Amino acid sequence: MYRLTTLERAYELARSGECLNVDDVAKTLKREGYHDVRSQLSGPKLRRTLNSICYAHKQDAVPAVA
Repeated sequence: MYRLTTLERAYELARSGECLNVDDVAKTLKREGYHDVRSQLSGPKLRRTLNSICYAHKQDAVPAVA
């Protein structure tokens, strides 16, 4: 069975709306058994991108108040 790479899964988690930020993504990846998460997600541009995706998709997950 094919397993997503750490970065593929990180983007998937960020888009899911379940993670508030890149730290939540990293914690989830570690819980799922991914290794070397810290170094895989260490670049500042990648971290900013994942944080932006988390924020955008978290906003989508929050129901609008009328």
